[in-house]
Amino acid sequence: MKLNYLGKSAIVTGSSGGMGLDISERLSNNKIKTLMLDIKEPPKKFLRKNKYMIFKKIDLTNFKELKKIINKFYKENNSIDYLVNTTGVLWFEKDVSLIDIDFEIWDKVYDINLKTMVSLSKLIIPKMKKNKFGSMVHISSVDALSGDNKPQDAYGSSKAAMIRLSKSIAIQFAGYNCRSNVILPGAINTPMQDRWKKNPKLKKNLEENIPLKRVGKSKDISSCVMFLLSDESQYITGTEIVVDGGVTAKP
Repeated sequence: MKLNYLGKSAIVTGSSGGMGLDISERLSNNKIKTLMLDIKEPPKKFLRKNKYMIFKKIDLTNFKELKKIINKFYKENNSIDYLVNTTGVLWFEKDVSLIDIDFEIWDKVYDINLKTMVSLSKLIIPKMKKNKFGSMVHISSVDALSGDNKPQDAYGSSKAAMIRLSKSIAIQFAGYNCRSNVILPGAINTPMQDRWKKNPKLKKNLEENIPLKRVGKSKDISSCVMFLLSDESQYITGTEIVVDGGVTAKP
């Protein structure tokens, strides 16, 4: 399968660890000029060995600063071809049932998980429209698909809203050759799941419930992202792809 990204540029958010870092590396390996945005810095050796990467430390909820950085990147490259939005927070102990959650936590989760998607779209889609090309991939979660008796209600509902927004983006801007899709990861071994290190039994029990008998790797997500960005997926828009080892296929 030939994946063509020649001369393209990209923005990756939540890029300093886990899925975002792996996606950034895959983009770099394909010689795609990539702007990495995150509130945390990536490993220094990563930036040294990946010459196509530019990193900017930013709180993505700061719209004014985000606008300045994105406009500068666009001016320097004359295009923003790809957006990969991996931004997200999951606070297991603070994000609880909607009847118990603190509204400050609820608002913060929505600001980070959902409002940043809106901010990025407002800033980047007009530039994609102008160039009549763009592919966007937003990282949601299988948690968006169902309820839970031990929920993270702010996280799950914000990730569900991402799916709805992506469908709307896909329909609104299809005429400009701009595509938008969502990936719904299941259990993925990233820094967000540090609890598995403290409690390996938790991970083992989880894997027993996964048909493929393992949790996912960042590479499982980045491979799907690269396909959705590429010309090989040019007839795919407004949809979501579940990457969960078969969990949601179970009756």
